[in-house]
Amino acid sequence: MAKRLTDAERANLGTTVPGWAPALDRDALRRAFKFENFSEAWGFMTRVALEAEKLDHHPDWSNVWNTVRIELTTHDVGGLSDNDVRLAQAINKLLG
Repeated sequence: MAKRLTDAERANLGTTVPGWAPALDRDALRRAFKFENFSEAWGFMTRVALEAEKLDHHPDWSNVWNTVRIELTTHDVGGLSDNDVRLAQAINKLLG
């Protein structure tokens, strides 16, 4: 079961998941990724999808040509959870 983030955990998100920012309109994390072209963006999305399946936690995302936008939140707890942090860390790891 996902655990909603505490205030202390939220305060450390900049260190825990660098590059991700809190969404201004909901309790979520957001990040945009730019690639050289559509094929690279699509390949990245495929790798993220495999990680998401392993964690059984799936992003809200979109892709327009070379840009992938990802938003993470946990509907079961009504906001940010440890599942979102784990997936954001896995996504960051894919980028090296």
